[in-house]
Amino acid sequence: MKKLASFCLLLLISNALFAQAKTPKEVAVEKQIDALVASWNNHNYDDIANYATEDCDWVNVVGMWWKNRREIQYAHQIFHEGMFKNVTLTKKSVHFRAVTKDVMVVHFLQRVGAYTSPSGTLYPEADNLKLLVFVKKAEKWLLTAVENVVVVEQAQQSNPVNKMPK
Repeated sequence: MKKLASFCLLLLISNALFAQAKTPKEVAVEKQIDALVASWNNHNYDDIANYATEDCDWVNVVGMWWKNRREIQYAHQIFHEGMFKNVTLTKKSVHFRAVTKDVMVVHFLQRVGAYTSPSGTLYPEADNLKLLVFVKKAEKWLLTAVENVVVVEQAQQSNPVNKMPK
């Protein structure tokens, strides 16, 4: 039993040592993503100015295009008073790519609970992938563009990159 416990501890420590440490930029941007997730799970977007630029634009999963922070806040709030009222969002993974010292592109994989659309269509729990663009303004990272897609699990099996030679 002691050997098993020692092995598990060693495995845990080695994973921690080899895990890639996040840069200060990535840590700051991830805090903003956490604020976005909190807005969703609290079903309240009153704090959107804390993490999004005034001219931010957002294309949602069904192609609705909101062209400024005011539209984004309004649309989200309406949807969260209705179809997303009891739906939670879970952060699965975040991948960062610094484009310049003041621009960060992020792929954010999230899990969204099941919901019924305003037209009555039931959507099961699913993964969504957001492409987020952050800009640094006055020493603060702010969201300036978003596009969101549903990850269709059946289609992932047909992704040609899965069979690409290494």
